[in-house]
Amino acid sequence: MTEPALRKDAELNRQRLMAAGREVFARRGLDATLNDVAHHAGVGVGTAYRRFANKEELIDAILEQQVGEIERILRAALAEPDAWKGLVMYLEGLLAMQAKDRGIAQIQSGRRGRREKYDWQRDRLAPLVNELADRGRAQGVLRPDATGTDLIFLQIALTAISETVADRTEPGILPDVGQLYRRYLWIALDGLRARPEGVSPLPVGPLTTEETHTLLGPPQPGADTR
Repeated sequence: MTEPALRKDAELNRQRLMAAGREVFARRGLDATLNDVAHHAGVGVGTAYRRFANKEELIDAILEQQVGEIERILRAALAEPDAWKGLVMYLEGLLAMQAKDRGIAQIQSGRRGRREKYDWQRDRLAPLVNELADRGRAQGVLRPDATGTDLIFLQIALTAISETVADRTEPGILPDVGQLYRRYLWIALDGLRARPEGVSPLPVGPLTTEETHTLLGPPQPGADTR
């Protein structure tokens, strides 16, 4: 084969592995192995390790795709003139992604991922989430004490519902409950909305963006994880 043909073949295998990785991690979470991904992609394990030195490299590549998708959701939400509609658009769009993709849910909740990639993701997305909340407060549709970090923790909490449903639903025992998280999203949205008569004071203050990402990010080198 010529060099251009080899490069094209290598890139096709890389894309095939990334697509398979997203499918495998979506179903099984990030504990699935690179061997599992190679098998699902229909390529040899050696081919997988030539394209990605280890599973973490594959996860990083998939994360870059996913962050691009989340950024598009955020920018579409910010382009919506009505701040409340934009906020709902963001939460519904992100939660729909995470409900069907266990891997991205684990990364977004800080349970997996490398520190440098996590910091890169934070720097790219956090300003947009904060802008969404700032705009909601400025338009008077979001309760005045709600922040961007509240939106982050809310989506983590609602994603846990999707994970519980996925883990415990048995075919033929329950109706399709894959959309159950949306019930609790709408209950939560009522709690986020500003009201003319005022809202109940929150018993605990919010974390800052930096505190949130420190809490949710991978452990610092040398940290005691017991």
